This record gives sequence, structure tokens and C-alpha cells, in this order.
Amino acid sequence: MEIEVDEWTTIMDIKESDAANIFAIIERNRKYLRQFLGWIDFSNCVEDIQDFIAASQKMAELNNGGNYLIRYRGEIAGMVSFNQIDWINHRTSIGYWLVKHAQGKGIMTSSVHALIEYAFNVLGLNRVEIRCATVNRRSQAIAIRLGFKWEGRIREAEWLSDRYVDHHVYGLLKREWNR
Repeated sequence: MEIEVDEWTTIMDIKESDAANIFAIIERNRKYLRQFLGWIDFSNCVEDIQDFIAASQKMAELNNGGNYLIRYRGEIAGMVSFNQIDWINHRTSIGYWLVKHAQGKGIMTSSVHALIEYAFNVLGLNRVEIRCATVNRRSQAIAIRLGFKWEGRIREAEWLSDRYVDHHVYGLLKREWNR
């Protein structure tokens, strides 16, 4: 999959050849990303990223979701994903992360917008969710900006480095998106 988000931003399939670059980006941003992403503590070498890419490719082969690179001005700036697709109920959840220096430019809002368009208009899904830690204000702002409705709080939903954190759940229906 490749989606041109705007003149500077593209969402594209992740490839094995991206592993070293992704690991280098994680290393440079580890302290920042660790605040919000529990899997950072399990990404300690290029081989861990290669395993992640292989799992992501398998997920895509099974038509069950996938992880995609966000390239901004030709450089990897982060990732966006369909965490899992529930084909019986026509729903998915979207996950995302962006390096700190790329934030505040609308990159993630535009990228998530493009993924929502793809979910509803290409995949034919009816519901998209975003779940994020209650302390992650930037992630919550993206959901709200894109018209998601707050649907609740899940207590101790994620182990984040050294503690459990609660999640907010935001949902968006296709009929709400098309308005």
C-alpha cells in the first residue's frame, strides 16, 4: 500500500530493508517514545525490528491489519497502523507514533485522516477506534480533531515501562465520517 497524504507526506508498506533505519530512529527518540509506547522496551536491536516487520508482513498477508511507515520529506517520521481488522464486524483500530521533532506540523493528523479514508472507502469498514493512554494529550487531540467520539475509559489497559496506564477509547463510524 502507498498513500500520498500531501506533497510532503506518504504512507507506505514497511519493508525488511527499513529495519536499520527504523531502529536508528527509535534509538534517537527512545526516551521520548518510551513515555507512550510499551513496546519500545522490547526493541533493543535491529533483529527485534526485523521480527516486527516480518510479523507485520504476515498480518498484511492474512488481511488482518498492518503497519505502515510515514515518510515526511523523504525521511521516516513515524508509523501508523491498522492494529487488527475485524472483518465480521467491519471494524479496526488505528495506532500511531511520530518522532518528537516532526510533531506540531499536522503530519500525524493528515496521516491518520488518510488511513481513515482508506478504512472506510477502500476496505469498506464501518468503525474505527483509537485507544490511547489518558496521559497522552497529543494522541487524544488527533482523535478529537478528526471527529472521533469519546466512548469511555479502560482501566489499567496497558503496561507502560513501569506501571499500568488507563486508556481513553474514541470511536468513529463511517456515517459520521461522510457528513
